[in-house]
Amino acid sequence: MKTIIVALALTLAAPAVLARPDPEQRMKTSLISRHDLAYGFTHIDLDSADGQRHYRLWIGIPKRPAPAMGYPVLWMLDGNAALGALDGPHLAALAAGQAPVLVAVGYPSLQRIERTARTFDYTPTVPGLSEQRDPLTGEPSGGVDRFLDLLTGPMHDRVAAIVPIDRQRQTLWGHSYGGLAVLHALFTRPGRFSDFAVASPSLWWHDGAIIREAQGMSPALGSSRPRVLLMRGSEEPSSPRGAVAGGAERPLRELAAALRQVEGVSVQVDRFEGLGHGPMLAASLQRVIDRLSR
Repeated sequence: MKTIIVALALTLAAPAVLARPDPEQRMKTSLISRHDLAYGFTHIDLDSADGQRHYRLWIGIPKRPAPAMGYPVLWMLDGNAALGALDGPHLAALAAGQAPVLVAVGYPSLQRIERTARTFDYTPTVPGLSEQRDPLTGEPSGGVDRFLDLLTGPMHDRVAAIVPIDRQRQTLWGHSYGGLAVLHALFTRPGRFSDFAVASPSLWWHDGAIIREAQGMSPALGSSRPRVLLMRGSEEPSSPRGAVAGGAERPLRELAAALRQVEGVSVQVDRFEGLGHGPMLAASLQRVIDRLSR
């Protein structure tokens, strides 16, 4: 596994310039106020341990009795955007299938993408850097461990206080920088979720920093048997300055090969024909919904 990881990190060592999320794009909120759906929505607000960051969790609860073990849970990062990617038919399909509780982990903002907050929350600390800064925006980065401690601790507890949940069936989904956070959770906390849905992860970030983390995954597994779904669009480049053609899919497939060498990890790779980076947010969430609707 180490040889593959090193080669992949070198492949991703490229300068980074990427179109940033539109700060003026507003989130869609119409779904949460409707009463004719298979789900009812509520929300809770909470702060980070140091009080510097603020979160809003939109919680969708199925309108059908909970199973004896509680509802499964789908945790969705970039919750403001994820909530807007859902609609009535999605919720009806979920309610007819596994009927998970939906937790859109977002921010108390009307922005679809809260760029500054997510940059800090979804990125790992890079060893050896005197200052943790995002290579695209210059914003502070490196807060993913604090974020995941909050998600798997107080956020989890607050949701469990509202609705019975099945601790053995927990899916974590994230797109782009959110995909980095899901991979970091897989590498460092593989037992906290049963399923890791990784969409269009920014593997190029800081010259493949997230890839190097995979080397320490095996000891962290313990008795957990995580299922990993890796997703990317055929029109996505491997790095912000890379071309779509010429092996753009290679980094994700090499990551999948490396993960398959770890005993106990189940890996599936889904390719979305004709889709670029932006449209993959909704498309990848739809794929996860399809799986949970069976």
